[in-house]
Amino acid sequence: MAARDEWIGWNAEQRARHLPWIVNNSRFLVLPWVRVKGLASKILAHSARQLPIDWERRYGYRPLLLETLVDAQRFGGTCYRAANWIRVGQTRGRGRMDRQHRAEGLAPKDIYPYPLCRNVQQELCRDALLTHSASPNQRR
Repeated sequence: MAARDEWIGWNAEQRARHLPWIVNNSRFLVLPWVRVKGLASKILAHSARQLPIDWERRYGYRPLLLETLVDAQRFGGTCYRAANWIRVGQTRGRGRMDRQHRAEGLAPKDIYPYPLCRNVQQELCRDALLTHSASPNQRR
């Protein structure tokens, strides 16, 4: 995702090495009949605090960044903005399985990262992530 990669500022080698430090929130839904003001952003905020702890317990390292994609033609991303996620741009609308860059016609999605540490861009651009647990690839 070019907009995310540009926001981070990493090169292709850093991206390949540090992409496992990013966790994707693939689906989040509060059913429409649930009417509790601020519920979605509270759940997101709590999840962002708890996920690094649980992730480290399960996988042996703490992720540095959460990310999600929002179909802007259908949703406004309001709960993400309210929970301090950052809109950094849009996908190209090709879909995640298009490794040959040929697909067209899918709706572009807004990209929202959420940093789990200070200076996340600098951390993800380091040659080695010295300030965090061992590499996720070493733990598998």
